[in-house]
Amino acid sequence: MAITQLSVFLMNQPGALIEAVQAISEAGINIRAMSISEANDFGILRIIVSDTDAVCKLLGEKYLYSKTEVLAAQMSDRSGALYPILAVLNEANINIEYMYAFTGSGPEEAYVVIRVNDVKTAEELLNAHGIRTLSDESLKI
Repeated sequence: MAITQLSVFLMNQPGALIEAVQAISEAGINIRAMSISEANDFGILRIIVSDTDAVCKLLGEKYLYSKTEVLAAQMSDRSGALYPILAVLNEANINIEYMYAFTGSGPEEAYVVIRVNDVKTAEELLNAHGIRTLSDESLKI
């Protein structure tokens, strides 16, 4: 089960990020992971949250956003832990468009968020190799 990532388009100017984060925070929604990239006049805030539908309602009136299915693969928080995940995907010729990581709640727990060209196949392969992936349900508080 893939997870839903929101890509929120923000103006590349002071205050734009804090305004969006403040709205999410005040609604009591947990931002589980985030990544920010820029493209000239705007930035893309990629977030994984504890309640995607609520964030869409919050941001929908003011921000342009899109939903994307991504994988979040569990790994140990240690050197070399990413390699087996990449090896499985590489062996199957699955292209990685982008990725970012975040730590989990356990002391040795981490996750890598991966946008791939074939989410379903990638998830099946990772699970078949004993690599756990998250679902939207597992991110809810």
